[in-house]
Amino acid sequence: MAGLNKVTVEDIDVKGKKVLVRVDFNVPMKDGVITNDNRIKAALPTINKLVENGAKVVLCSHLGKPKNGPEEKFSLKAAADRLAELVSAKVTFAADDTVVGDNAKNAVANMNDGEIVVLQNTRFRGAEETKNGEDFAKELADLVDGQVFVMDAFGSAHRAHASTEGVTKFVKETAVGYLMQKEIQYLGNAVEVPVRPFVAILGGAKVADKLNVISNLLEKC
Repeated sequence: MAGLNKVTVEDIDVKGKKVLVRVDFNVPMKDGVITNDNRIKAALPTINKLVENGAKVVLCSHLGKPKNGPEEKFSLKAAADRLAELVSAKVTFAADDTVVGDNAKNAVANMNDGEIVVLQNTRFRGAEETKNGEDFAKELADLVDGQVFVMDAFGSAHRAHASTEGVTKFVKETAVGYLMQKEIQYLGNAVEVPVRPFVAILGGAKVADKLNVISNLLEKC
């Protein structure tokens, strides 16, 4: 397959290890209810693989754009509850507005192999989206004793945030999950060995975020 030169969850031994997984649980909500759980379901192959292989799985994600600090409507509790309905493993939600607080530390310390802890919305910490978020990134890494980080949030992979890029500086092993692997392969095949003629359709509300992608694609046409 074109485009994939990454260590994947297939390549790492996670038995008995604490694994921090950056997922994309940025799901649409209305009145506290998830209206579409596709992003949670998309993360299941990676989560289930790690659970089956005996990892202690710690999930982190952002949800929405909280502008006034921690707000209940942006809590990941609903996503954690939905995940618990979709997997057989025990799921614990750590409700710390600081993300890495006493609830999270205690929950992770008391995990058994094959269990899951879901952290609170990473954007409850202002440091998540700043260039000076190394302290927060290190807190996330320390939560799993700096053992393993798996990136499986393709929709956030272009952002150099504490939970997507910063944390990689403080862990021993990094890998991509199945969702990242699939998307990288799709893009690699489409861009590197396209069947011509081809058309690229770019979606999303933020055109500015796409300008570099558009320029890159034009060079390959």
